Amino acid sequence: MATPLQGREIRLKSRPHGEPTPDNFETVTVSVPEPAEGQVLVRNHFMSVDPYMRGRMNDAKSYVPPFKLGEVLDGGSVGQVLRSRSPDFKEGDFVVGGTGGWRDYAVAPAKHYQKADPSVGPLSAYLGVLGMPGMTAYVGLLDLGKPKAGDTVFVSAAAGAVGGVVGQIARIQGCRVVGSAGSEAKVKHLRDDLKFDAALDYKTTPIAESLAKACPEGIDVYFDNVGGDHLEAAIGLMKNHGRIVLCGAISVYNATAPTPGPRNLFLAVGKRLTLQGFIVGDHAARRADFLRDMGQWLREGKVQDVATVVDGLDKAPDAFIGLLRGDNTGKMLVRLAKDA
Repeated sequence: MATPLQGREIRLKSRPHGEPTPDNFETVTVSVPEPAEGQVLVRNHFMSVDPYMRGRMNDAKSYVPPFKLGEVLDGGSVGQVLRSRSPDFKEGDFVVGGTGGWRDYAVAPAKHYQKADPSVGPLSAYLGVLGMPGMTAYVGLLDLGKPKAGDTVFVSAAAGAVGGVVGQIARIQGCRVVGSAGSEAKVKHLRDDLKFDAALDYKTTPIAESLAKACPEGIDVYFDNVGGDHLEAAIGLMKNHGRIVLCGAISVYNATAPTPGPRNLFLAVGKRLTLQGFIVGDHAARRADFLRDMGQWLREGKVQDVATVVDGLDKAPDAFIGLLRGDNTGKMLVRLAKDA
């Protein structure tokens, strides 16, 4: 009888109070079961850590269920099918899914995966510009922000996985693009690599002050990944009938007490602003359009695939904690397979 396949997985050991620490996680070795009918066994090459995971570490109701103590964390991953008991995939296929991460091997229903085509972009891109962050940027900006050529688009956390793609798509649409980031190196990346028209270091100058200088004629579209002072500053500079896309609020994810909302929210009335939150999972019907357009932009060099890669499953907690601190440029990924 063959020895069962052994793999490691990372579990939530305790719930963090404020910023997560390595003590909130534990790594265990488990026997990997054979796939049942309709399932696949996938060897993960890369896994994703994302800001939304911080909310799932709390025992609180949200748009996704909280992680359970003592059970494996999950998240986006891309890998190769080792065994299949589904007609949808064959052994050797590359696949991407939203629940197989934080482990070396995943056994899951085939319906949880979609094929990843290495000819369109590198496998890792299916967790970034060709994956959930890229589609978040695509749907949020184009469908909700509705940018027009000549508009001024401001995006916060612009050097992150979503923000960087938002800015690049806005530039493709003929917009003037302004972004904020948290270091001189990231500001340089936005200007020199992603070709933003202006980039602001919110750690050296208050965002309200630098944004007013960068947008003297106002803002048409604000893509909000930060909340807090960024949202307040943007509201103050929005043009009449401006659109604010509410994607995230990373500035408050580790807060241990309620945080105040923007003090100038009533300006939205007089300016007739639209503020709309969204969850990318509600827009699955746009996936084919997204892959078509983003694949073409990648091939034409109009969009860059930017990532920070950390090696080893044991480093996943550090990568996640670093993500919340802003250590990444582009998508934060963990490489699990040494040959990936």
